[in-house]
Amino acid sequence: MKKQRQIPLLFWLIYLTAGSLQVTTAQVITSPQIDALVQRTLTTFEVPGIAVAVVKDGKVVHAKGYGVRSLKTKEKINENTAFGIASNSKAFTSAAIGMLMDEGKLTWDDKVIDYIPEFRMYNGYVTEEFTIRDLLTHRSGLGLGAGDLMFWPDSSNFTINDIIHNLRYLKSVSGFRTKYDYDNLLYMVAGEVVERVSGKPWEVFVEERIMKPLGMNRSAGSYVGLADKVNVIDAHAPVNGTVQVIDRDMFRFGYSAGGINSSVADMSKWVITQLNNGKYGDGKQLLSESVHNEMWAPQTIIPVGPTPVPPYNTHFAAYGLGWFLSDVKGYKQVTHTGGLAGMVTQVTLFPELKLGIIVFTNQQSGAAFSAITNTIKDSYLGIPASDWVAKYDERVKKGLNEADKLTKDIWADITSEQKNNTAKIDFSTYAGTYRDRWFGDVVLSQKDGHFTFQSVRSPKLTGELFYYKGITGSAPQFVVKWNNRSFDADAYVTFQVDDTMKPVAIKMKPISPLTDFSFNFQNLDFQRVKEK
Repeated sequence: MKKQRQIPLLFWLIYLTAGSLQVTTAQVITSPQIDALVQRTLTTFEVPGIAVAVVKDGKVVHAKGYGVRSLKTKEKINENTAFGIASNSKAFTSAAIGMLMDEGKLTWDDKVIDYIPEFRMYNGYVTEEFTIRDLLTHRSGLGLGAGDLMFWPDSSNFTINDIIHNLRYLKSVSGFRTKYDYDNLLYMVAGEVVERVSGKPWEVFVEERIMKPLGMNRSAGSYVGLADKVNVIDAHAPVNGTVQVIDRDMFRFGYSAGGINSSVADMSKWVITQLNNGKYGDGKQLLSESVHNEMWAPQTIIPVGPTPVPPYNTHFAAYGLGWFLSDVKGYKQVTHTGGLAGMVTQVTLFPELKLGIIVFTNQQSGAAFSAITNTIKDSYLGIPASDWVAKYDERVKKGLNEADKLTKDIWADITSEQKNNTAKIDFSTYAGTYRDRWFGDVVLSQKDGHFTFQSVRSPKLTGELFYYKGITGSAPQFVVKWNNRSFDADAYVTFQVDDTMKPVAIKMKPISPLTDFSFNFQNLDFQRVKEK
């Protein structure tokens, strides 16, 4: 998903720095002030509905819903309304692994192939050395969102077995354990480890071993597992400039990377347990303190700017096990975000303050949850309040204007070419089947005057191809316009040719810089399939 219109599928962290300070200080924000903040956020960022909870010193001090679950039904959101929390599920996966570790069934540094013998990465050394810890820390050497098109968008017919098999075809972009690059597929593999060790599917393990003890009775490891499908949100996104209901992501596997559905009321129980070092209820231990500490210990360094920027003065950042970690105004911040099509979420913890902030939205605006979270945390940190709503509104508009100008210029060129027909492209020359080793086949065909792109294994990736321009020493470049306009992910399609100028391969690249990283077209390497 896009970084403002949409948030990366199953997962996007915003490092927040900024400017002018207004209002007053050191007074903790009140519930009426949160109400006013959220109402303004709803309007500013065109979000139909938001739910917010604040936990302090082991108690829920604020839990409330705002706006509507759906623009269709107009039903109100409350603190028990279920949202897809997406990549905030990853902390549950790390916790599940940790619980199995407490039982002596595995360790963080066990080799993955000991539990999944068919597991293979891009080279033999990495395969042999890859540990369970590596599954959870985004340091595999694969690029950002590598392979996400096997589950995103959600119409594909790939399986978890396909994911495990196809990892070997994804090329590395950095040295093993040398660089942070966010991934989803390896968290899916971690879920498979949970199943093979425990004998239960990841979602069942999480529901029975985490949600049930904590009393998270309105939550489930997947949308299909929700007992109550009435008090749930619809997904929303801008489509041709207007926010509207879009199809809900209905993943059939990979829940360990982003499948949980929960409410802010239920997630408050999870947050209280986290802030209490893994304890819940009357002192019962969900997971050991040593396992909990390891989850919040830096595992993979994340670069930050050379000069700390007010008001947060962050010097260091890292990924732990299912959590992002950083220093904020001298305090440890533990956080994660999550994004599915049409909904984004954020959970932020300050262990030293026993403070937790939960913001769920049913629109793809990361700016909305960021503005709310920052305003609330500033009040607890004693930072003079900034107008985060205005700041993010300005940033969003600037980013969208720049991206829109780029895409509008491209479509203006395409429209001009169609009108003048100067290139006189013979589309039949480029028609045929093209195959990528991990993504499978796409079929380019000409029908009723239209040149179309159709993925065989991911049917939602269907669109029309338009001639864009010629490329020196290569075949013409096209642009694919996806039929589903909520994707906001149109892409360049560039043909490679042989010595006779016959197309033999395809490369793709997103057009807009705001295209969600899970549309990882740049990782595809299509070779033309020879006709029999």
